[in-house]
Amino acid sequence: MSIDKNELVQRVSQRLSEGSGTVEDIIDATLEEIYESLKLGESVSLRNFGIFYFKVTRERWVFKFNPSQRLRQLFGWSSTHKP
Repeated sequence: MSIDKNELVQRVSQRLSEGSGTVEDIIDATLEEIYESLKLGESVSLRNFGIFYFKVTRERWVFKFNPSQRLRQLFGWSSTHKP
C-alpha cells in the first residue's frame, strides 16, 4: 500500500484543519527547498524522520537516507540496520 501526494495533502489538511490548497503549497515549497539543498550538496535533516544526503564516490554521487531513531524504533530496526 502507498499514498500519493493528493492523499498526503488530504491527511495533513485534516490533521491541521487547514485548506488543502494551503497544505499543497507548503508541501510543494518544502520539497523544492529539499531539492535545492541536495542539488547544492547540502544534507537535509528532518528531526524524528531522518537525513537525506549524497555520498560522493570517484565515479558518481550516491543518494542516501539515514532514518532517525524514532523511525528505526517504529520498524524495529537496530541502529546498525542498513535498509
